[in-house]
Amino acid sequence: MTDGILPDSEIGALFENGAIAAPIERDVDQIQPASLDLRLGPKAYRVRASFLPGQGRSVAQQLARFQLHEFSLTEGAVLETGCVYVVPLLETLRLPEGVRATANPKSSTGRLDIFTRVLADAGQEFDKLPAGYEGPLYLEISPRTFPILVRQGSRLSQIRFRTGEPLLSETELSDLHAHERLTTAPEANISGGGIALSIDLVGDADGLVGYRGKRHTGVVDVDRRGAYPLADFWEPIHRGKSGELVLDPDEFYILVSKEAVHVPPAFAAEMTPFDPLVGEFRVHYAGFFDPGFGHSAAGGTGSRAVLEVRSHDVPFILEDGQIVGRLVYERMQALPDRLYGLDLKSNYQAQGLKLSKHFV
Repeated sequence: MTDGILPDSEIGALFENGAIAAPIERDVDQIQPASLDLRLGPKAYRVRASFLPGQGRSVAQQLARFQLHEFSLTEGAVLETGCVYVVPLLETLRLPEGVRATANPKSSTGRLDIFTRVLADAGQEFDKLPAGYEGPLYLEISPRTFPILVRQGSRLSQIRFRTGEPLLSETELSDLHAHERLTTAPEANISGGGIALSIDLVGDADGLVGYRGKRHTGVVDVDRRGAYPLADFWEPIHRGKSGELVLDPDEFYILVSKEAVHVPPAFAAEMTPFDPLVGEFRVHYAGFFDPGFGHSAAGGTGSRAVLEVRSHDVPFILEDGQIVGRLVYERMQALPDRLYGLDLKSNYQAQGLKLSKHFV
């Protein structure tokens, strides 16, 4: 079996051979070029705190210890900020030997500041499923800024399947950049296994550089598009005279990379969520970039990376052009049938600074 990220056709094959199963038919748009959207099941649990099941224990066993109450999602339910919930997912896995998986929040989930992590039986790490894993999946959900309305079938997280070691080395990444131009940076900074992205604090013609989430807002229905006035949930941030931005602790910011990003069709990319070498803040909850993101033939010329940023513990000063994270690239096992962008009418192709699809 060729090393690489499984493309959409192979993910479909996993459904057909029973490696992925669900009690209801999958959604027609559930499979992405290099990942699968995971769907919430019919019930949820409010828990005392986040937890990992640990070796030899199931998530269900730990829920029996840590749950505060159980409630239904069939008619929809509000998840409050500052609380931790665990929801059994509709999808279960019976992975073949040699196929492992990792999960990540979907782009819209990250842009709503919803912290999510996938749990599996006997798991000692979040968001990682070992080769050959057989069992249920659960999603830990903790809304950070806005209360959210979810229901059975809501899709907050996504999963990638891979074989072998498809991660590009720094030398391979440099060669790929030389041939495919992965970012528009005049001099690419390739180190730490990835290619650097920096922050844009110059902004557009009006000086808009980002948004900060408001507190004590209304509820956001995660399944509604274009339903909420931007001004009710976000405070615009404009370019300062000093060209810097002070991140206040525990505030949530939507910012954008200075560089445009390109993910060629034969590759997939992922943003490293936190790099302690660049400061005490977290960047980009939703780290998956699909094949075709920023690819000209898929309508992606000029696509920049939207960055979900939160400072930890202390105020932190960002300056224009400062490195805030890195993209790592992996080989696809085969070309996907459809690319991110025009093929899928993707929400964030050719984006600049852009909030999630829920706001107008």
